[in-house]
Amino acid sequence: MASPTAENYLKAIFHLSDQRDKVTLTSLAEELGVSAPTANSMVKTLKQDGLVAHEKYRPIELTAQGRKVAALIIRKHRLTEMFLVERMFFGWEEVHAIAEQIEHIQAPQFFERMDEMLGHPQFDPHGSPIPDKNGTIHHHSFRKLSECTPGQKLRLVAVMEAGDEFLRHLNQREIALNTIFELQSVDSFDGSLRVSYEGHNAEVLSKMVGDRLLVVGEES
Repeated sequence: MASPTAENYLKAIFHLSDQRDKVTLTSLAEELGVSAPTANSMVKTLKQDGLVAHEKYRPIELTAQGRKVAALIIRKHRLTEMFLVERMFFGWEEVHAIAEQIEHIQAPQFFERMDEMLGHPQFDPHGSPIPDKNGTIHHHSFRKLSECTPGQKLRLVAVMEAGDEFLRHLNQREIALNTIFELQSVDSFDGSLRVSYEGHNAEVLSKMVGDRLLVVGEES
């Protein structure tokens, strides 16, 4: 059974490996806000436990078992976020820090009951896929709003890099999952987007915002 600190390392390696070609000790230490020697010490422990593969000067990789353990931690986190939003009425910008604590509870039946109560959701409140009980993640192909063609109607299905500050920004713009945008134009100079959605006409979103909003086409 991994400690909370070890679980945080596994989760960080998992996320970093999805974002880049290789995970180094430097990138892992930066992600977790620790020194390189501290990260190196924990990686050695995880290697001894059969959860990571690592040699000096080589990238860090999760073993099959390590990837499963990491995915199951993410499952607990995302189920918790969904429960907090759906059953306790927290805002989607309020749940991450709480889920960070609850994900370390070692009580599988607790999370299975949570899953049942929620009706076995496939996505968390930010649109990220929830791994199944075997640690399998079913990825979906979504487009960034910023990459879409003007004239389309598009439904918001997920948010990338869903930090609390960004989610509060979306709240202020009255943008939530399942918002249907009509993309009117994309500025050729700075990539800003002119969109309309319920209650809002000709709103301008920055390219940075458009890059973080994942959408699918909405049939008329």
